[in-house]
Amino acid sequence: MSGHIVAIDQGTTSTRAIVFDAEQKIAGLAQKEFDQHFPKSGWVEHEPEDLWRTTVETVREAIAGAGLSASDIAAIGITNQRETTLVWNRKTGEPVYRAIVWQDRRTADFCASLKADGHEAALTAATGLLIDPYFSATKVAWILDNVDGARAAAEAGELVFGTVDTWLIWKLTGGARHVTDATNAGRTLLYNIHENAWDRDVLDLLRIPEAMLPKVLDCDAEFGTAERELFGAELPILGVAGDQQAATLGQACFSAGMLKSTYGTGCFALLNTGPDPVASKNRLLTTIAYRLGGETTYALEGAIFVAGAAVQWLRDGLGILDDAAQSGPMAAAADDEQAVYLVPAFVGLGTPHWDAHARGAIFGLTRATGPKELARATLESVCYQTADLLGAMHDDWPGAGDVVLRVDGGMVASDWTMQCLADILNAPVDRPEILETTALGAAWLAGQKAGVWPGRDEFAKTWKLDRRFEPAMDAAVRETKLTGWRDAVQRTLTKG
Repeated sequence: MSGHIVAIDQGTTSTRAIVFDAEQKIAGLAQKEFDQHFPKSGWVEHEPEDLWRTTVETVREAIAGAGLSASDIAAIGITNQRETTLVWNRKTGEPVYRAIVWQDRRTADFCASLKADGHEAALTAATGLLIDPYFSATKVAWILDNVDGARAAAEAGELVFGTVDTWLIWKLTGGARHVTDATNAGRTLLYNIHENAWDRDVLDLLRIPEAMLPKVLDCDAEFGTAERELFGAELPILGVAGDQQAATLGQACFSAGMLKSTYGTGCFALLNTGPDPVASKNRLLTTIAYRLGGETTYALEGAIFVAGAAVQWLRDGLGILDDAAQSGPMAAAADDEQAVYLVPAFVGLGTPHWDAHARGAIFGLTRATGPKELARATLESVCYQTADLLGAMHDDWPGAGDVVLRVDGGMVASDWTMQCLADILNAPVDRPEILETTALGAAWLAGQKAGVWPGRDEFAKTWKLDRRFEPAMDAAVRETKLTGWRDAVQRTLTKG
């Protein structure tokens, strides 16, 4: 059997399909952006048809670009933007509303009322998560309560819920399979990560019918078969993981204590804690890193909602650069004497603050502040937020020790940003040769399940370092910068 695997990487702003060969090298790649919809302040939506259409188009283009036909593909792996929520009709397959994106904050008041009523401790104990609009649960409840006829239809068994992976599998299999994997289920605020089952107490609290929910499988499992008419051959779907967990696998972070951070639209750091879930004292998330062969591996996760999106804002919102790649050289040329801080709370603040109502702010502006200083403040904000995450991880779990951070995502191509990250963290930062680690992780799940790619230990040996960034900043300078950052964040918070 051919060792070629197609990885579908369905992200927040674009869909990509990558064909990897038997040596885990990229043989073909296609990418298509799709529209973002912002109907109200704090609302973010996608058209479900856009997610599906770009998936089919990119898979076809990637296979053709690799000079292959569908019969040369051994399996499909899927990785996806997590927490984004869809509800559709079980019989017709028609969505009842747009996909509500993970960044969406419309349920902030509902979340606040759940917290005020004292529900957060029980939900955190079961799911490892906090009550926040970020997660799928309150998005589902909003759809049922705000779309005409939705709640009655759901209670009659006519509607189904899924995260993006579930929606794509449903469409790929012609509606034959309504399934998800443990990592995506674990991000819904509806899944008990200790029992590996949907939590009936949470479902009752939010009035979500259990019949809406997909069956939960291991990350490497038989998720279904893509229909022949889509690509020219029936293709088994054998691997699924949420994007951050897929990147953890692609970075070969299989051992407890290993840490990766992905810098895309947002930034997400996962610390492998092994077979035992670690309860956080610092409002980190306890999450499923992966589930293979029925065995669950857990992680502590820190979520930064805005990372690369802040650079996009510089380009599209302020118009002070033409291309995101310009941000690093601009930051390098900025005035060192200016202490400008950007707190990019465009959609609230994530870990460790979880303030859904916070909004972005810039501090330290002077008459001399210009585009270069704003570019530096933007890139530094990502580094400062990562430092907040790592500090919380060290405090939560002694096993974190002296970590080396493995990085991936679009922002890590910037040498300036990665050196700044190492300096602020006072820790080595490793950039791998293959930056497409999210897609690679999904491909590995499918490839090893199909028996055409190596198992865990052999796959880990294929990870190769492109460059290590060592910290070089004076300790006093680092502490001054971090003190300024913490002060800026405190001025931005709307609570506590």
